[in-house]
Amino acid sequence: MRQAERPTQSGFLDKVDHQDDKCTGVVFDIQRYSLHDGPGIRTLVFMKGCPLRCLWCDNPESQRARPEILEFEERCIGCGDCFEVCSSRAIMENQWRIDRDKCDRCGRCVEVCPARAREIAGKRYAVGEVLREVEKDRVAYEVSGGGVTVSGGEPASQAGFVSQLLRACRHKGIHTALETSGYAAWDEFERILTYVDLLLYDLKCIDSERHSKLTGVSNQRILENIKKAADLVAGIYLRVPIIPGLNDDEENLKATARLARQLGDSVVQVHVLAYHSLGANKYGRLGREYPLSDTDSPSDEDMQNVRRLFESYGLRTQIGG
Repeated sequence: MRQAERPTQSGFLDKVDHQDDKCTGVVFDIQRYSLHDGPGIRTLVFMKGCPLRCLWCDNPESQRARPEILEFEERCIGCGDCFEVCSSRAIMENQWRIDRDKCDRCGRCVEVCPARAREIAGKRYAVGEVLREVEKDRVAYEVSGGGVTVSGGEPASQAGFVSQLLRACRHKGIHTALETSGYAAWDEFERILTYVDLLLYDLKCIDSERHSKLTGVSNQRILENIKKAADLVAGIYLRVPIIPGLNDDEENLKATARLARQLGDSVVQVHVLAYHSLGANKYGRLGREYPLSDTDSPSDEDMQNVRRLFESYGLRTQIGG
């Protein structure tokens, strides 16, 4: 593994950088020049693994902790190289789809494909490697008031790596943000929040039973953690996805607004996020079915009505972002 670059300062900073290449995590994407996940120009680091299974998830490749292969059939040129190198026989001759029950995710089919018809989602990085990517845009952060946002998946599922990454970013003077469902053991979550400047917290549904049906987990831990986090983090953006027919009823929206008010001044903004199906094609590339294929996006008028409802509770509210 490549050695971490040494800073000019000594002491604690040297120690941090020396340890950065020993702590690793699985990342499925690093996206630069983002404008929608916190203030200013930001670099987004997407962690792999999530305990939730939200029906509308637009990053299904983030859900499983292990690396996965995405298939792009439209790129295939039929060369057969993938069949030749597949020792597990998960790819059969003259057939396109991977048999995922047989696939051992070795990645050889990805490596040999001249058309990039298959890609691996998920790569193990050292903290130092990610930090070096983040630091490439330091000037943009300084000019725009931006920084790094760690997202997912659920970042708290890799709490050790994420806390070390955010710690290193903060020590370098880079603004840190965490985008999370809040579904984590409190001691792990608190460990991360120590190094978070801005918390982007998803509130999908207030009713616990309905939350379980929509996401696969209860929201008890999520609601407990947001109340504790409000005492630790100075700035919180509450993010509320609006899914027609699932959580956009007035009862749920009003209950969400009441909770936001109870959290006090820590809640800087509420972001209401319109459902879209732009990630639906990813499910097919992973050999899965998209569960909300018959759900339409909310209209502009619907979203304006949602915004006005939250504003009626005295909450600064934005659509999107």
